[in-house]
Amino acid sequence: MLKETSFKYKILAVDDEPDLGDIIKFNLEAEGYVVDTALSAEDALQLNLQEYHLFIFDVMMGAISGFRLADEIRNKQANTTPIIFLTAKNTENDKLTGFSLGADDYMTKPFSVRELVARVKAILKRSESVNVNTSNNLKIESLTLDYEKKRLLIDNIRIDLTPHEYKIMELLLKNPGKVYSREDILNYAWETANVIDRTVDVHITRLRKKLNNYGKYLVGRSGYGYCFEMQP
Repeated sequence: MLKETSFKYKILAVDDEPDLGDIIKFNLEAEGYVVDTALSAEDALQLNLQEYHLFIFDVMMGAISGFRLADEIRNKQANTTPIIFLTAKNTENDKLTGFSLGADDYMTKPFSVRELVARVKAILKRSESVNVNTSNNLKIESLTLDYEKKRLLIDNIRIDLTPHEYKIMELLLKNPGKVYSREDILNYAWETANVIDRTVDVHITRLRKKLNNYGKYLVGRSGYGYCFEMQP
């Protein structure tokens, strides 16, 4: 029986192992999600990727890897849909590569299907709501954080952020000048994801580039963490 809480969500799983794709599809559909599968990145790119709420990408595929697929949709299509990587590659550098490409989570094979389902639920819950009980916008000079629409604007131009990037900005902008440790940021932006401290550094680097002139205000305090400070 489909669960009412998740019947609207649509997920795309891309894996060149048909059996694994079928397992993922079966278990997520049992939770009420609508799930499409593709056997290659090339097949996935033929779909309307804007209609999905979550992507699950295998990393080691054919001509186009999951990392290249993520780079295509993040940097060329400006698609901020959450991504979970599934891969047998489990080194720290592999994980950092995934997170630098905008991944929201990273699971190594073999993995527990029950854990995958739990992480899917956590990411979608995080994407649909923010922990701010206000409909007002937060405005600092020409930078605006729209709590209701979960987006960041600079000079009224929307800056495309992933859910994790948005949560980092939300935390830092709510208390300008306050230094948050990497652990603080991980707990706020990732909650249950299995990530490492350096992931925060990767995301801060990405944010500085996206914020253009405002990027310099994402200040790192050696040995302490990060803050958003207009006058360092």
